[in-house]
Amino acid sequence: MTPQIIQILQIVVSVLLILSILLQNRGAGLGASFGGGGEIYRTKRGAEKFLFRATIILIAVFVVLAVAGLFIQK
Repeated sequence: MTPQIIQILQIVVSVLLILSILLQNRGAGLGASFGGGGEIYRTKRGAEKFLFRATIILIAVFVVLAVAGLFIQK
């Protein structure tokens, strides 16, 4: 792979990673700041579970691309 392809893939993965993080539910932190909602245990289901796993996979792909970018130099 050329360095330009790796850079383009890194940009695409980073945009997808940003979107997946922003789409995740942030209600627990806000509820806990007003005195409630922190003691309820919930499991991830459906789209929330998919988004969580997709975020982990995108992080792993981003790290692999970053390391590959270090080894493949001009």
